Amino acid sequence: MIKYKTVMKAAEIEQIIERSRFIGYVKPVESREEAEEFITEIRAKHKEATHNVPAFVIGDKFQLQWASDDGEPQGTSGAPIVQMLVKEGITNIAIVITRYFGGIKLGTGGLVRAYTGTAKLALEAAGVCAVKELDVLTVKLDYSFHGKLQNLASKGNFYIASTTFEDKVTLELVMEPEHTQEVRTLISNLTGGSGTIVSEGKKLAKVLI
Repeated sequence: MIKYKTVMKAAEIEQIIERSRFIGYVKPVESREEAEEFITEIRAKHKEATHNVPAFVIGDKFQLQWASDDGEPQGTSGAPIVQMLVKEGITNIAIVITRYFGGIKLGTGGLVRAYTGTAKLALEAAGVCAVKELDVLTVKLDYSFHGKLQNLASKGNFYIASTTFEDKVTLELVMEPEHTQEVRTLISNLTGGSGTIVSEGKKLAKVLI
């Protein structure tokens, strides 16, 4: 089940619009503190910029939304970025659009298009992804089955998140909930019933969409 959308990684892009230089920075974040730290870092990096327009949305229900126009006309830069993020269903993200003014005024509509357009390019570079709730099975089995299980994982319905080698091999298997029973059966068939599921749980994971 998809919980929300965010981005895979931090990214930076740049474009020139009517001689103004726009640099878009985006980063996945989990808290207001993390977002504010990122914004402070970009502002420090571009002290000489005409504007550093920040925005963030945090929470699976978009509970925290904040933006600033940083000297641009009210409602032309930060707020439209937040509106775009919420409309697209993207959260747990911080964005800063840095502008070095090039001498040509863009007008209200032009500013909205320039800032949201730069933000969209940065999102594309960062890779919009879904955060899904996946099932986790921790399995313990004999060494003789390890290679076969790795081969089965490469075919698709689950992946191995971690492996511990002790008297037996303990593996953390992650899968979509609809595949859980199938993986249980697979483990039983592969090991002739000797493989044991020692724990089960859930985790959130990013999946490209």
